[in-house]
Amino acid sequence: MTRLPDPARRSLLQVGSLVLLLGPHHIARGASVLAVRIWPAEDYTRVTIESDTKLVSRSSFVDNPPRLAVDIEGLDLMPGLRDLVAQLRSDDPNIAGIRVAQYAPNVVRLVMDLKQAMKPEVFNLDPVAAYQHRLVLDLRPVNPPDPLEQLIAQRMRDLDEASARAARLLGLETQGSGATVTPERATRPDPLGDLIARHDPPARPPAERSTPVPRNDPPVASAPTPPARPAAPSAKARERARTERLIVVALDPGHGGEDPGAIGPGGTHEKKVVLQIAQKLRDRINATTVNGNPMRAFMTRDADFFVPLQVRVSKAQRVQADLLISIHADAFYSPRPQGASIYALSTRGASSAAARWMANKENAADLVGGINVRSQDATVQRALLDMSTTAQINDSLKLGNSMLGEVKRVGRLHKPRVEQANFAVLRAPDIPSVLVETAFISNPDEEKRLNDPKYQNDLADALMRGIVRYFEANPPLARNRQI
Repeated sequence: MTRLPDPARRSLLQVGSLVLLLGPHHIARGASVLAVRIWPAEDYTRVTIESDTKLVSRSSFVDNPPRLAVDIEGLDLMPGLRDLVAQLRSDDPNIAGIRVAQYAPNVVRLVMDLKQAMKPEVFNLDPVAAYQHRLVLDLRPVNPPDPLEQLIAQRMRDLDEASARAARLLGLETQGSGATVTPERATRPDPLGDLIARHDPPARPPAERSTPVPRNDPPVASAPTPPARPAAPSAKARERARTERLIVVALDPGHGGEDPGAIGPGGTHEKKVVLQIAQKLRDRINATTVNGNPMRAFMTRDADFFVPLQVRVSKAQRVQADLLISIHADAFYSPRPQGASIYALSTRGASSAAARWMANKENAADLVGGINVRSQDATVQRALLDMSTTAQINDSLKLGNSMLGEVKRVGRLHKPRVEQANFAVLRAPDIPSVLVETAFISNPDEEKRLNDPKYQNDLADALMRGIVRYFEANPPLARNRQI
């Protein structure tokens, strides 16, 4: 064996020591970016960089103007990273602009100009499901939208539109020299207790409630001169206004964003079809009244973005939902299983092996969608997930049975009864909750049905009938006003 001269040996040892000090992520070049994705939403915007190896990053945030800089090591500027700029939408509620540049050899700097004050989170996700390593940038507003505020605003818009329609039918609007007489908002019950009055104080004393006009009445041919003030309501009308109570139904389209859910043999993503079904059910709920009480749907997500399971539950609790309905599309390893199923919570074991398997699969959504485990309060998480009540489960079973009886009229059932298992999204101790598996997306025939607008409409109609049947037999309790 040839012995190297002493200077050559010292040089080689120095290089080896440098390698040990730097570590593999400092010297490894050629990490490949497999995909970049931006998921814009009012709640938060997520940016994901997927690569074949774990990326090491350093981030810094500047308040004024708000911007986030992230230095990513082990990368050279490549077309995949430049795609981030092309993916940014002008209507993104949180990101104003993106710049990508080679900051230093083997280091790429990503700078995002933000539209508002943010609490950014930058974290890594290990490979799971179809994903390899992911570097995730979550941009969360310092003042995020409040679900209850949104629900109130939607409800007030509904009341304004209803008042305008009634005014047109009663001929309270006149046209002439360009002037329009618009009635003041009719007195309506406070749908969420005193909170609406606090958030929407009238600029002037409200007018008395006018007599409602059926929607199918013909319009008045000629508009009479508007009265100075509508007639005072009867005692019966005042009593109805006092007792009317808004029924809130939280609709939870499963998966979303980074988590596609199950994927059918034809390439259909579960997250897409369940959102479509939820939107159709939302429209039906918003147009329905039960025993004189108007209904309002609240969506845990209304677009393609990821919502952690615990956040879905907390959103429903924040709006004081009377029900939580989580909508999914089943999948199995083989294409043979078919039919719809409805599940309720169980804390004493699953009602069947299939129900247990399904709960484990759905509870893994957070792993696929990706949550920053370091930012979660483990104590709060455990407390929320361990809480349940016998009354909530009993009411959930009643709701599930009402819905199951209607769903079987539009398609095959996979199970003839409501199944039970420990689904994380059903663990709201104060809200009757069910999870609806609308069909097996892994079955080619049922995948086609899930994409069929007629089946989606028929299923939404069936679920709506089941909800109405439940409330007719179980009127909602008085709402707690201490919000």
